[in-house]
Parts: sequence; C-alpha cells; structure tokens
Amino acid sequence: MQNMETRYTHSPEDIRHYSTEQLRKEFLVEQVFVPGVIRLTYTHNDRMIFGGVTPTDKALEIVLDKELGVDYFLERREMGVINIGGPGFIEIDGQKEAMKEQDGYYIGKGTRQVVFTSEDAANPAKFYVSSVPAHHKHPNVKISIDSIKPMETGEPLTLNQRKIYQYIHPNVCESCQLQMGYTILEPGSAWNTMPTHTHERRMEAYVYFDMQKDTRIFHMMGKPDETKHLVMGNEQAAISPSWSIHSGVGTSNYSFIWAMCGENITYTDMDMVPMDQLK
Repeated sequence: MQNMETRYTHSPEDIRHYSTEQLRKEFLVEQVFVPGVIRLTYTHNDRMIFGGVTPTDKALEIVLDKELGVDYFLERREMGVINIGGPGFIEIDGQKEAMKEQDGYYIGKGTRQVVFTSEDAANPAKFYVSSVPAHHKHPNVKISIDSIKPMETGEPLTLNQRKIYQYIHPNVCESCQLQMGYTILEPGSAWNTMPTHTHERRMEAYVYFDMQKDTRIFHMMGKPDETKHLVMGNEQAAISPSWSIHSGVGTSNYSFIWAMCGENITYTDMDMVPMDQLK
C-alpha cells in the first residue's frame, strides 16, 4: 500500500497569524512509518518527496509515474535512504543488498526499480527516504555509518553535545542537489542547531526518532525575529522552508535525520542568526 500527501509552499507572512492547529497541518507530518505501508509527503518546497517505507510480510516499491509526469519514479530524480529499524534489504534494478540499522544508500537518477523488504516482519526495517529532482546520473552508493567520520560538536555545558554523520555529502558520494545525514545527541544533551541559522538557498526536512513514548521535541521554526514551534513526538517529521530557522530542544536526548536540497551542496552555506536577534 502507498499513499502520498501534497503540501504547498508558504510565505513567512502566511503563517504570522496561524493557530497551532494550522501550523501543524502545514508543516508537521505526524505519522511517517506505518507497518506494511509506503507513506510519503510531497512538499512544493524545492519539490522534495520524503517519508517512510515499512515493509512487513510483503515487499514494497515506490511507484510514482503519472503523479510526477514521468514513466517511472526516479526517471528525473535522485533518492537517499537510511534504515532506522530492523534488518532488511533493498533491491536496486535487480541488485539486492542487506540493510542493517543505520545503513544508508544513495540512488541516482535513472534507476528504474527500488524494492524494499524486511528480514523479519515482526521487527520490520524502517526505511526513511528523501527524493529530489536531479539533472545528472551519479553512481549508486551504499553507505555504512561505520565508514563515516562524524563531526563532533557542542558540549555538555550548553546541552548540545552531538555527532553529525554526513551520509549524502561531497565527502562521501556525489549527488545533484540532495544532502542527507544523521545526527545523534549524547545523553544529557537536548539542543540541536542552536545558535541557529537559515539557508535561503536550501530547504530542509527533519524526522526525529530514538525518543521514548513520553518525551517530546520542541521544533523551532519561523523567521528569526518571529519564531514559532511545533511539539513533536517519536518518528514525526517537520518541513523547514528556506526562510525558516530549524532548531530543536527535547525533554531527553534523541536522534534525527536531516535532508536538504536547493541551489548548492555546500554544507556550510548558511546564514547564522545572532542570539540577540532571535525573538
């Protein structure tokens, strides 16, 4: 089973008077992983498609053709995949690879078929996918977290000690415009991306996970001088337009996957926001 929801773009002026309910409806994806289902969101922010593929007793394949005006899903797109669930498999144009937890994959434009399966239906793989338009075919690459040297940043004093694993990044593999990575906060740390920033040349989507049932994330968004927030639970996602800050604080430590696309693939291309300008 597959479903895809479309979300449209918004000006910062649009959200100025949004209620909590309206803000959540436009920018929060409350359910990403559903057993036996492909659940996708198509945001018109840089036309990113993201979501969860959770195979159980049957294989799942993303099939999007008429919806995108193409003959097959990745005819004019590239895609990143990271598994955050049980062990599974990904079969790319007939080539099958095992995908344990934290394994990732970059899949280039022109790939005709990607099929997802789980090793154990009772402990299914949870494949988080992100796909964006692409103009060139780059090689498909399997990515293991064990082969990535993380960026270690933050400190206990500021409650933001974390490791950033860059999966789809020029240091690891080529892509057209997709960047994708995995951030893990250390126990005792709660903040990510603070001091915060915007990047006018890229949008971003976050999915938060590794959270307990009763913990929550306060995901900060909006213009730096008019911030708002989304209260989020485990395995929920947020859309971050290019004009919005994207920062979060949790009631405990957590992990998240970030995916970006836009004008360039320079990770450090961002506009920092001084703390005294946040409102």
